[in-house]
Amino acid sequence: MTESVYMDLVTGSPSLAPPVGAPPSSATVRWVRECFGRGAEVRALRPLPGGAAHANHALVVETRAGSEHRLVLRRWLPRDPLASTAPGAVFADGEFSPEREIAALTLLAACEIPTPVLVAADPAGAYCDAPALLLTRLPGHPPRPAPDDLPEYLIQLAAALLPVHALRGAASMPPYVPRNRLDLRQPPKHATRPELWERACEVAAGSPPDAPSRFVHRDYHPDNTVWTGGRLTGVVDWSDAASGPVGVDVGQMRLRLALRYGTAVADRFRDCFDQVAGGHEQDPYWDLRCVLDLLPEEPGRVLSERDAARAEEYLETLL
Repeated sequence: MTESVYMDLVTGSPSLAPPVGAPPSSATVRWVRECFGRGAEVRALRPLPGGAAHANHALVVETRAGSEHRLVLRRWLPRDPLASTAPGAVFADGEFSPEREIAALTLLAACEIPTPVLVAADPAGAYCDAPALLLTRLPGHPPRPAPDDLPEYLIQLAAALLPVHALRGAASMPPYVPRNRLDLRQPPKHATRPELWERACEVAAGSPPDAPSRFVHRDYHPDNTVWTGGRLTGVVDWSDAASGPVGVDVGQMRLRLALRYGTAVADRFRDCFDQVAGGHEQDPYWDLRCVLDLLPEEPGRVLSERDAARAEEYLETLL
C-alpha cells in the first residue's frame, strides 16, 4: 500500500493530498479495516473507472469471523493540482461534497431502486488521505446495450427515475443550481457553429420555467446505472443529488444519449419518459441548461470534435 504522504505532482514537495487516481494510502486502508473491527483484512482492492473528482476503488473486506463484504471506497480528490494540501483542507465545494451524498443516501434508503448503502464516512478526511465514504457495492455492470436492445434500454432508464422523483424529503436537499453560471459565454474549442452556443446562452439566461421541486439525481446518465442480465438493477453516484425540477434529470440523460447515439435516441428517451410518467412535457430550457453545463471547458476537459458536432446537432433541434 502507498504511504500517507504523497509527492506533489507540480512542486515535487511532500503533500498530504493524494494526486488524482492515486490508490488509497495506508492510513485510509487502516480506516477501512477498523470499520469492521479487530482482525478485519482488505483482501482485494482495484480502481473503478470514471469519476473526474472522485477516486473510486472496489474492495473486498473479510472480517475476523470470515464474512466477506463487497464495498466501494469513494474519495473526494482536489480538482485543482495547486489546491491547499493542509490537514483538513476542503477537497470539494459545497455543491459536490461527501455531506451531500450522505444526505442523499439517507433519503434513498426508502427508494424502490437499489442504491448504495452507506457503511462508514470520513467527510472531513480526518482519518483518510481525503474525504471518503465507504459504500456497499451493487452487483452488476455498466450498460452494454446492442442496437436492437435500445427500446427496452430506454424504457428502463426512464422508469428508474419515477421512484427517485417520488421520494419524500426533497426539501432537505440543497436546491438545484446550474453548474454553468454563464459568466463566460464561450463556445467549445471544436465548435463549428458558435452562433448556436450564443443563442443557447441567451435563452438560458432568461427566467426558468415554473416547475415543482422533486428529489433529483442531477447527474443521471447511463454510466451511473448498473445492469444485470439486461435489467437495470441500481443507480449510483449521488454526489450531485438536489431538490429541483424533474426536467433536469430528463435533460441530463438526453444530453448523454445525444452525445453517444445521436439526437434521435435522445428524443426517444424523452418520449419514453413521457410514457412511463403518464404525461411529462419536457421544457427545452432544462435541456439547454444541461448542454451548457459542459462549458466552460477547462484544461483536460474539452469536448472532442465528434461530441462538439453532436452537441451542435442537438442544440439546433432544441433552439
